Amino acid sequence: MSSLLGVSTVTIRNDLKSLADRGLIIRTHGGASPAFHPGVLERQKMMLDEKNGIAKQAASLVKNGDAIMVEAGTTTSLIVKYLMGTRDVQLVSNSMLVLPFARINPGIHLTIIGGEFRPATESLVGSIALEELSRFHVKLAFVGTDGYSLETGLTTHLIEGAEIVKKMAAQAEKTILVADSSKYGKRGFAHVLDIRQIDEIITDPAIIPEAVSGIREKGIIVRITGQKD
Repeated sequence: MSSLLGVSTVTIRNDLKSLADRGLIIRTHGGASPAFHPGVLERQKMMLDEKNGIAKQAASLVKNGDAIMVEAGTTTSLIVKYLMGTRDVQLVSNSMLVLPFARINPGIHLTIIGGEFRPATESLVGSIALEELSRFHVKLAFVGTDGYSLETGLTTHLIEGAEIVKKMAAQAEKTILVADSSKYGKRGFAHVLDIRQIDEIITDPAIIPEAVSGIREKGIIVRITGQKD
């Protein structure tokens, strides 16, 4: 790495130590390994600008003193990144990806629920997770999806993840789907929620206009990044 980047080995060691201290890598003899499952790292790279824009707009809906839930996902976790400056926000999540953002934000009171850990999604799921979620009532639940449409509603590839989303929606006054435009029209293995069970959707401008019209006809608010509501 020193030769490839043209810097000293001392610089490389210091950089690796810094990344390890932040929980992003795990130091090994003579090198380092990613701290996250390869699938998570790959999904984090996909449509990154769109995901950040969606997360930023979602975060703008959170007010001081709100109680919210954030479901595990590469877009949902970024919402916490943009909550800096808010105060006294009660955050309940099953996502380990929110930790790097929440731990440096004094305005967030974080509750990570228990459950079985799934490395491929950096999430906590199962009966324990569902039981713990039932203890909380929040204003907003931010959820993701592997695919959605007017006909199929929200779907996912993981049955356990579907149960988490259903429970969060049941415990929230309002359920908000954050999903980039590539998710529309895709269908996962397990059904999660009907489209009418979502109150709002936040997506990017590449979403097809026909989809936006159809969703709004169902009485669902559609927020598109970069556009006025």
